[in-house]
Amino acid sequence: MGALGISISQLLTQVISFLILFFLLYKLAYGPLIKMLDSRSDKIKESLDAAEKAKDSVKESEDRIEKELANARQEGQKLISDAREAAERIRNQEIAKAKKDAEDLISKAKSEIILEKETAIENLRKDFAALSIIAAEKIIKKNINKSDHETLINEVINNELDSIQK
Repeated sequence: MGALGISISQLLTQVISFLILFFLLYKLAYGPLIKMLDSRSDKIKESLDAAEKAKDSVKESEDRIEKELANARQEGQKLISDAREAAERIRNQEIAKAKKDAEDLISKAKSEIILEKETAIENLRKDFAALSIIAAEKIIKKNINKSDHETLINEVINNELDSIQK
């Protein structure tokens, strides 16, 4: 090694110096640098985990909001449907009530018409009976007894009523 200009003592000194320097750098620089890099790596991992959790939380929130919106839409549709059914039910009740009122009014009017007709017929019968008595007295110039006259009048009235009703 002498031919190369390297002496063993110098080489040994340089190797020992290098090892001491390496040891000092390892203890003083490399260890803290590795710790700092590990710490930074851990912080990055924590940040990524936090970001992933936040992303999952946002997704869960979006899903929950979507479900709530779907439920709100469904409830809104149900409320609209219920309101339409209630309106239809009320409408049908009012129509049925109006029909019943109209039928009652028609029935009452028919009853009144029948009553008025019967009253008019009775009044006509009485008037006709009185006129018949007067006419018969004038024609015969004599008074007939009341029961014979009523029988005669009732026969005439019944004949007239039968012909009117037919």
